[in-house]
Amino acid sequence: MENALKNLFAVSDLRNRVLFTLALLGVYRVGNHIPTPGVNQEALRLFADQAASSMFGLYNMFTGGSLARVTIFALGVMPYISSSIIIQLLTVVWPYLERISKEGELGRRKITQYTRYLTVVLAVVQAFGYAIWLERSTEAPGGLPLVFDPGWGFRMMCVLTLTTGTMFVMWLGEQITERGIGNGMSLLIFAGIVVNLPNAIIGTFDQLQTGQIGPLRILFLLAMAVVVIAAIVFVERGHRRIVVQYAKRVVGRRQYGGSSTHIPLKVNTGGVIPVIFASSILSFFSMAGPLFEVGTWPRRIIDQVA
Repeated sequence: MENALKNLFAVSDLRNRVLFTLALLGVYRVGNHIPTPGVNQEALRLFADQAASSMFGLYNMFTGGSLARVTIFALGVMPYISSSIIIQLLTVVWPYLERISKEGELGRRKITQYTRYLTVVLAVVQAFGYAIWLERSTEAPGGLPLVFDPGWGFRMMCVLTLTTGTMFVMWLGEQITERGIGNGMSLLIFAGIVVNLPNAIIGTFDQLQTGQIGPLRILFLLAMAVVVIAAIVFVERGHRRIVVQYAKRVVGRRQYGGSSTHIPLKVNTGGVIPVIFASSILSFFSMAGPLFEVGTWPRRIIDQVA
């Protein structure tokens, strides 16, 4: 650990990459506090406090709280992650994409381009469904409207703002991957989740002082956190050794081979991709759901066709 910190400040290239990554993460956090025009922030705050323990609170955690505030980065990186996984799955079943993926660097660029196009489509659909949901939702305490002036003007503004914000977040993640320390999208998700950690710690101590929870419960939560983290590390580092036997061969008067080795096969080969993909699918349908409610034009078209 000490050598790693010394190299961080001694190697100029590594230092520049770390500083560049921190700067872009700072830009990402600033964008999470810029609200979308036409939204009642006070009503949204009350609604977010009411729905903190629901599925809405889970989506809000992945976006660093920007979903509840309807900021320009409210959709976060979820549309990009969803499109990336969809393109990866299509690469296996669609011969055209499979052929492109084997073309080296040129094929990788084409796959990235298709992923960006699909990201725009998913972001537009989710943003439009989110705008309609905001217009129709009066679930804030006191029945406060979440939108000051509902209508097509607000819907188009919301779609334009959220889609542009998603594309900018996608650009930030790609820049961190290429010019930073790597894993840009994962770092953005991590930044969105860990930013709520100080408030959670402060809230826990406030509950401890007011007597809402006892010291034994705090110790139990800490012990469970340590156990869960240890279990995650154990599973992530766990692998199964597949034995590989090499046959013996004779070359001249010398004998070669006859040794054995193993292939380390990870227990959790998928990592967190299935969890992120599942959450992005749920968020997509939950945000696109208002498009098909009774009275909307997509629902009327479906009813007419049926």
